[in-house]
Amino acid sequence: MTPAPSLVLILAVGVLYSCGFYLLLQRSLMRVVFGILLLGHAANLSLMLTDKAITLPPLLPGEASTMSDPLPQAMALTAIVITFGVTTFLLALAYRVWLGDGDDEVPDDLEDRRISRLQEPEESA
Repeated sequence: MTPAPSLVLILAVGVLYSCGFYLLLQRSLMRVVFGILLLGHAANLSLMLTDKAITLPPLLPGEASTMSDPLPQAMALTAIVITFGVTTFLLALAYRVWLGDGDDEVPDDLEDRRISRLQEPEESA
């Protein structure tokens, strides 16, 4: 019988995902970067929780039932690299916006407001 992941780890994944999505919806670019980081960590932890024998090395010789599946570990390594690349890009983007405006908050898009005002009379008709 394989052990199930503990409830604490499952709750940690849920908290990481919810905090990451909350930060992702903020207007400050640094909060968006931290949200992406939290989502990356949550994805890595959830990939690690999918393996039944997480404490075993991936290529342990022996019975097939005691061997760990190397796929979640390989996918977690790939997710780490992707998260690092996206974080680096977002940090460079936030720094560039901060150099231009002196603030990292995303401004309102005036063109979107204009288009939404033009479409309001059509929706009421």
